[in-house]
Amino acid sequence: MRKILKAVFVIIGTLIGAGFASGQEIYIFFYQYGIHGIWGMLISSILLGLVTYKVLSISKENEVTNYKNFLKKFIKQERHLEIFNSIMNIFILITFYIMIAGFGAYFEQQWGIHALIGSTLLAFICYFVFLRDVSGLIKVSQYIVPLLIGSLLLIGINVIDFKNIFEIMHYVPENTSWKWFLDSVLYGSYNTILLIPVHIALRNLISNKKEQSMISVLTAIFIILLSFIVFFILTKIDVNIQNLEMPAVYVTSKISLVFEYIYGFIILSSILTTSISLGTSLLENIAHTKKRYKQYAILICISSVLVCNIGFSNLVNLLYPIFGYIGLIQILKISMRKKKS
Repeated sequence: MRKILKAVFVIIGTLIGAGFASGQEIYIFFYQYGIHGIWGMLISSILLGLVTYKVLSISKENEVTNYKNFLKKFIKQERHLEIFNSIMNIFILITFYIMIAGFGAYFEQQWGIHALIGSTLLAFICYFVFLRDVSGLIKVSQYIVPLLIGSLLLIGINVIDFKNIFEIMHYVPENTSWKWFLDSVLYGSYNTILLIPVHIALRNLISNKKEQSMISVLTAIFIILLSFIVFFILTKIDVNIQNLEMPAVYVTSKISLVFEYIYGFIILSSILTTSISLGTSLLENIAHTKKRYKQYAILICISSVLVCNIGFSNLVNLLYPIFGYIGLIQILKISMRKKKS
């Protein structure tokens, strides 16, 4: 059971990044749709659980060692394989940049410290963890993610207002039609791009189908639970949510200093775990020697600081939906694959 939880914590640590914990992702993909957003969270969580099971199975059965080898199971033409692999690597890199920008945005919003300082700090931390490759990722996740989950549950219990929940449960926005459903699928699909390299990196922790099933079910349950908590925290916002870089942080800061500090830990630790997961996954896929691994680690960390001035919420709003459509192609390919090859 211990190694199952290790795997789950790494997966959850990858998912709960700056966009999730800050409330930006939950607002963009779910909250704005009211009751439909709640159904959307269930759909995307189940989708992620199913993809987790399928990817773990394929990786174990075929002894897949990196993302490119995984893609070979679905894309036979070398040219198409290189193009798709490059697109996936670019997305992972951009999402890593978003985490670095989010770390800086928190420092600036909460403490008035220039975003560049916070971003540089996280880039340094990531670089030193990258030098320990996958073992560093697992070590960080197994200690930080349980604390992250516990802290988020504590905030949820104390912050959630059932009156606001009742109101949002009866709110159905006009002119959204089935857009809520599309956004819930897009949310699940772009997260698969982030998770698949992580699943592959975890292949040696998993021994059989039963463990794959347990990891998948626990992953879906945790995603549903944590999504609901952030969703209902947003119901307490009393200003225009679109003007906030980190809406969930705003809520907790209005309640008490203790909750503000606790949520600060949630934000910063979730960004840290996701950044490390993304960077490790990318390096495992593009670096084939130890020398190259170190060189690329330095390069992505330095470049992340250079692009952080674009802005956290701008990056989330612009890029995540675009890559969601790309992720849909990947999900369809995975779901149609039925036998070992």
